[in-house]
Amino acid sequence: MNSTYDPPAGEEPEELPATEKDLAEDAPWKKIQQNTFTRWCNEHLKCVHKRIGDLQRDLSDGLRLIALLEVLSQKKMGRKYHPRPNFRQMKLENVSVALEFLEREHIKLVSIGEGAGVQGRGVGVQGEGCERAREGVRVSVRG
Repeated sequence: MNSTYDPPAGEEPEELPATEKDLAEDAPWKKIQQNTFTRWCNEHLKCVHKRIGDLQRDLSDGLRLIALLEVLSQKKMGRKYHPRPNFRQMKLENVSVALEFLEREHIKLVSIGEGAGVQGRGVGVQGEGCERAREGVRVSVRG
């Protein structure tokens, strides 16, 4: 389904069905959820003097994701990572370190592979409620 369909000249464009509007990349609820989650991340990252402006860009090298996981779990990664990842391989390794940490901590992963974040497909870490933020973290990828 292509939501950018242009009708032939002289015809009125059709209104998208409600379900297609809700699933569109620019759906208002998605922007609200992304902004809310970004603020939630930034609130937790304050204590390590880090900030997320754009989720896709800022989580793609794994550094802020690692920092967020360390803050939420109050544990260190337990494995070295690249503090200045200049190459794609270094970014992949950082994301891999974060994913291994989640696995060691028995945190459920939802539809994610280590390359997803580096490719900019929207890695997100979602807490299951602010009051339970330290109990469970859910990781999801759009793409």
